[in-house]
Amino acid sequence: MSTLLLNLDFGAPPPKKGFEGNAKHRKFVRKRRLLERRGFLNKKNQPPSKAPKLNSEPAKKGETSSADGAWKVSPLPKKKTVASSSGPEQSLDKKAAVPWLTPAPAQKAGSAVAKVDLLEEFQSALPKIRNHPARPHKKGPQKNLTQKNAPQSSPQPHSGDKCSAASQKMPKKMVAIDCEMVGTGPKGHVSSLARCSIVSYHGDVLYDEYVLPPCHIVDYRTRWSGIRKQHMVNATPFKVARGQILKILTGKIVVGHAIHNDFKALQYFHPKSLTRDTSHIPPLNRKADCPENATMSLKTLTKKLLNRDIQVGKSGHSSVEDAQAAMELYKLVEVEWEQHLAQSPPRD
Repeated sequence: MSTLLLNLDFGAPPPKKGFEGNAKHRKFVRKRRLLERRGFLNKKNQPPSKAPKLNSEPAKKGETSSADGAWKVSPLPKKKTVASSSGPEQSLDKKAAVPWLTPAPAQKAGSAVAKVDLLEEFQSALPKIRNHPARPHKKGPQKNLTQKNAPQSSPQPHSGDKCSAASQKMPKKMVAIDCEMVGTGPKGHVSSLARCSIVSYHGDVLYDEYVLPPCHIVDYRTRWSGIRKQHMVNATPFKVARGQILKILTGKIVVGHAIHNDFKALQYFHPKSLTRDTSHIPPLNRKADCPENATMSLKTLTKKLLNRDIQVGKSGHSSVEDAQAAMELYKLVEVEWEQHLAQSPPRD
């Protein structure tokens, strides 16, 4: 076989193909490019043309010519892409490289980078947009917190008011009681409740009712009790009256003279820590110049300490008057006696 000689030149570029298409088509392409640059048309997703651009326009700002005659759009700084989109030039700056103006390999890399840059700029702009409306919201809760803390910032005046209110409410938790009894049972020796009166710390009448005993009345004891037969006509039954009375006494400090007799008639036991019996208060006897351990009558103590006469006449005692007298006697030694009870409280 004859020897085959080949003359290959690897340094020379391949021959360029001629541009296909007529003048009408090229005019259409130029108009479409112009509209796409101004943002009136979207980019056409089609494989780029490798043919050189004939009758090309002069390069604009941001474009560089490639070796094969096509124009490439250089990537712009990120700050320009974030700027406000007012005006055609700024809208052109936001565009990525036109895919059908660059060769296929360069177009893929350039468009991908441009898309990534636009995405990063868009994501970085999102927090800024969200933060601006969120700022008034942040101030709102702070105002609410200050409003909520406002009543808490002034606890001292309220605490002072509470203390004064507590001191005013304390007397309301203290009452005085006195009961009048009639004789029932064999020969009238059993004392049964026939009248009960309860007064407040200031002497106001809280309860005053005649009570009908559950047993037949043998002796009315009018000389001391002041009870007569006509008082029992519309009297409250014992069970009803007892429930009403205990509702008032429960949880309160009860003052009375020889008060154990009243509780016995009520068939009730009151805690000793909440009981103040004026017949067994040594400071009260000292004030009246009487023996401390002696049991003085309510009439005697009232006459000596209050300079007032009670339980006089033949019409009988008044339970309201006796309850008021017992409360006034207690007030004379209230501070001293309460301090003593605080140091050595009575056992129930």
